[in-house]
Amino acid sequence: MTPQSQFITRDLIAQHNLTDDEYKRIVEILGREPNLTELGMFSVMWSEHCSYKSSRVHLKRLPTTGPRVVQGPGENAGAVDIGDGLCAVFKMESHNHPSFIEPYQGAATGVGGILRDIFTMGARPIALLNSLRFGSLNNPKNRYLFRGVVAGISFYGNCVGVPTVGGEVVFNDIYSLNPLVNVFCLGIAEKDKLFKGKAAGVGNPVIYVGSKTGRDGIHGATMASDAFDAASESKRPMVQVGDPFTEKLLLEACLELMADDLLVGIQDMGAAGLTSSSCEMASRAGTGVELDLTQVPRREPGMTPYEIMLSESQERMLMVAKAGKEDEVMRICRKWDLDVAVVGRVTDDGLLRVKENGQVVAEILAKALADEGPRYERPSAPPSYQDWLQALNYDALPEVKDPQGALLALLESPNIASKRWVYEQYDHMVRTNTTVRPGSDAAVLRIKGTNKALAVTTDCNSRYCLLNPYEGAKIAVAEAARNLVCSGAEPIGLTDCLNFGNPERPDIMWQFVLSIEGLKDACEALSIPVVSGNVSFYNETNGLSIYPTPIVGMVGLIEPADRATTQWFKQAGDEIILLGTTKDELGGTEYLRVVHSREQGSPPLLSLEAEQALHACVRRLIREGLVRSAHDCSDGGLAVALAECTMSSHARLLGAVVRLNARRLRLDSLLFGESQSRIVLSVSPDQRDTVLRVASESNVPAELIGTVGGDRLVIEVTAEGGRSGCRIDVPVETLYTRWAFAIERAVTQS
Repeated sequence: MTPQSQFITRDLIAQHNLTDDEYKRIVEILGREPNLTELGMFSVMWSEHCSYKSSRVHLKRLPTTGPRVVQGPGENAGAVDIGDGLCAVFKMESHNHPSFIEPYQGAATGVGGILRDIFTMGARPIALLNSLRFGSLNNPKNRYLFRGVVAGISFYGNCVGVPTVGGEVVFNDIYSLNPLVNVFCLGIAEKDKLFKGKAAGVGNPVIYVGSKTGRDGIHGATMASDAFDAASESKRPMVQVGDPFTEKLLLEACLELMADDLLVGIQDMGAAGLTSSSCEMASRAGTGVELDLTQVPRREPGMTPYEIMLSESQERMLMVAKAGKEDEVMRICRKWDLDVAVVGRVTDDGLLRVKENGQVVAEILAKALADEGPRYERPSAPPSYQDWLQALNYDALPEVKDPQGALLALLESPNIASKRWVYEQYDHMVRTNTTVRPGSDAAVLRIKGTNKALAVTTDCNSRYCLLNPYEGAKIAVAEAARNLVCSGAEPIGLTDCLNFGNPERPDIMWQFVLSIEGLKDACEALSIPVVSGNVSFYNETNGLSIYPTPIVGMVGLIEPADRATTQWFKQAGDEIILLGTTKDELGGTEYLRVVHSREQGSPPLLSLEAEQALHACVRRLIREGLVRSAHDCSDGGLAVALAECTMSSHARLLGAVVRLNARRLRLDSLLFGESQSRIVLSVSPDQRDTVLRVASESNVPAELIGTVGGDRLVIEVTAEGGRSGCRIDVPVETLYTRWAFAIERAVTQS
């Protein structure tokens, strides 16, 4: 019995991660039993990874429109107008499961996939970022995963010639068996020349270009839609193998084909490979596609239709060319030394029809595959332990006895420590657009030929999301926006990568639904549209789920470009101003985790009205040239933010003397609490009064707290009501040594 004619059994259906009800629906759609190839095609397209069957009903709540939105969700990437006839094109995707199985190639191919999503739209990629989560570096396996992922990202981005300019790395044991590798790419395109993934024009040729098809990555989309267990590493053959040099050729060939007006549609062969690219293009256009698999370039002999249609080999595109332009398309592709072949044509019957050697091996309505998969509104309920998680008895929590030691311990925590060991492996200056390199609140890239720049960042505190998914998701948006505002930018668009456990568990769906609500409310309040994104469920091993991790990638516009601002102090004698209010809020803080070994309590509450006012105030101050530096107060609180201002410059270390009044706050809340909507500014003395006046006019609390200068960080705290103060006095060089090399020490430990 050949694989194509293999009898469909219940075991085979289960192996394809389809339920009995889903299989019955397939039979209804086809009007018959599927063959093996068709079963495989439905399996990948109806997987969680491709169909969003557990999340789509909730994702509709996110705000996706706005005056700058050129392309919202539903295409390969989103796009927002940045003026001068240009748009910023960006998206974030996950490559979590492959990176656990094979960290180097899993991460590398994640970078390759997100790059293709961007240049498929007609945009030239100008920047990459990554948001990573790993288990504790005390574990040798976690160090192996961390090193492999960073090396894979570095290899692919550096070779293809797109700078990796920023991102974030977080360590927590909950990610030991499910590391997260989320990759973000930003590109620039002419607003009126965006390309879409549509198979338009009946009779137009369908053309395959790029690497040959192999057996790597088969059922990758299905694997990404399944929880892991002890045998998961046996799935290594499902991980694709990347070739960034071919990707570079593919990028240049595609942009040349678009510039020469030879294409009507184009789509990356990403998850689900040839199946997804063909059926999605046809479904969007309301057409059909007929494929001839005998024409598909392949690198392995004896491949079956099942394998060809499900392969996720990298660096491949499916294009619909204008009729009569086939020879010109193929000439350009061959000039770039790429495999290319006419593999089909656009039809008018709405079917994805697959042939091999003249025989039909699969025939399915394209819309049934792409758009008519199951939709579930799964039950949701908080976990039984949620009240315990949020309970934190402040009266029983001992006051900080050694504030200076606590500050040094926090700076040495891998979650706060400098990520220089990571970003120094990346080429962040290639293409000469990067004006603010990694190490500040956001990276900044100039847009050549204009007086504009774009700031980009990623953000999410998963502890907050565990303790209160709604507030945690709100804070992810607000903090990303605050990072951009501190860089002098107006936030103009958001992409997300929503990483959660098994959606069939009510507690996981509860986390997801509340996170969506938090994202929605924050985006609406701050007028930031969601233009693209990704959902990654089933980040769970042996029943243990990751923390809910809705990562946000955000883009901001700086105009004029010379208003870009960084976080480090610039000049001795400048005065330090704290914007915002510090409260007794220690729940979910890095301080609580590092010093008290607890992940508990309610995260800081975010007032969206206060956040709006803060953003407007700081944007005005920077626009009017009143600010020397601006830095968001986040992980580690005010003391850590001040320390980072003294030592994160690429040029020099510059100390400060700060005087604080704790009033009736706990010392640890004042120094290390993570109250939201706070920014540390440094300003020249002659601008101090103007800055304080603007803050007052903006209804933003502002307090003069210190002076820049010297080679030490001195923080003197007085208190009221009989409470004791404290003094921190540390050479900035000591702070820097603890902070700058902590991750390097952890990674290289034996």
